[in-house]
Amino acid sequence: MSWYMQGGTDSDVAISTRIRLARNLAGFKFNLKTEDEIQKLEKKITDNLYAIGYGLKFFKLKDMDDITKMSLVEKNIISPEFVLNKNEIGSILINDEENICIMINEEDHIRLQVFMSGLDLENTLNLAIEIDQKLENLLGYATNKKYGYLTTYPNNCGTGLKASVMLHVPSLLEAENINKILYTISNFELNVKGAFGEGSKIEGDILQISNKRTLGITEKEIVENIKVITQKLIEQERKARKILAKTNIDLEDKIYRSYGILTNCKKISQEETNKLLSNIKLGTDLGILPELTDAKIRKLYLYTKPANMQKKLGMQINKTERDIKRAEIIKEIIKEK
Repeated sequence: MSWYMQGGTDSDVAISTRIRLARNLAGFKFNLKTEDEIQKLEKKITDNLYAIGYGLKFFKLKDMDDITKMSLVEKNIISPEFVLNKNEIGSILINDEENICIMINEEDHIRLQVFMSGLDLENTLNLAIEIDQKLENLLGYATNKKYGYLTTYPNNCGTGLKASVMLHVPSLLEAENINKILYTISNFELNVKGAFGEGSKIEGDILQISNKRTLGITEKEIVENIKVITQKLIEQERKARKILAKTNIDLEDKIYRSYGILTNCKKISQEETNKLLSNIKLGTDLGILPELTDAKIRKLYLYTKPANMQKKLGMQINKTERDIKRAEIIKEIIKEK
């Protein structure tokens, strides 16, 4: 089972954890653009593919169909910018479980990413470091005694580490003090973004917490900072949920209205689905909606997204057809035993 279909620690609030390491290979120019340079980089990596291990397989973006690429974007495994800007020159190494994905020739030669469900920063970091050390021994990285790992953009130098946690925080986002909380987070040199990273808006009450600083700080310090703030957010979200559940009949009404629409609609857009799924996930996590399980919620989140829906159906369909099929898939998943 792929990591994003599994439950994890604190998964009522924490959806997923990601560790990303930016690296460049010694002996190569940064930000490669010519076909000859790119082929040499790819050859050096693929020649060592068996030695790297972890069941990783090599794919060029330009050889992958659009739906497959977008399905990976929807899972937050590759970035939308990578597909949009580097489709002709980018490639990936990915395993069958999709918890390890290395983007090749994105902003840097290598963007090593490791994913886990729930809040699991330490184990995710340990696996990322294990893979990273093997890559460094096999490929050789561009480093500097003063600036650490060298990257295309100076703000990623040092550790080259970006750690992030995806959180479902509907009660905090509804509360009046959310701006104060977000301001506090920024004071700890952390970013708050939408699910798809820089520039993306917060949809479905899901936000992403990640570090700003990579230089002059260790990997463990970065992870510990994010863990402390994330645990505080989880604690505050749970408190807010309990208050709403005890004192507000409107919450239960909103949850069951959302469930009613999802179980009876004949067509539904992605945007409306995101809002309603947020409500029923909250209801399931609070025990208000016993009709659903965590496993079904995860399926609903995945297979209502356009590309993953089409992958599931095994066919390409237009937007209107997707809205109709989305309603059918929702009902199928809810009725599963």
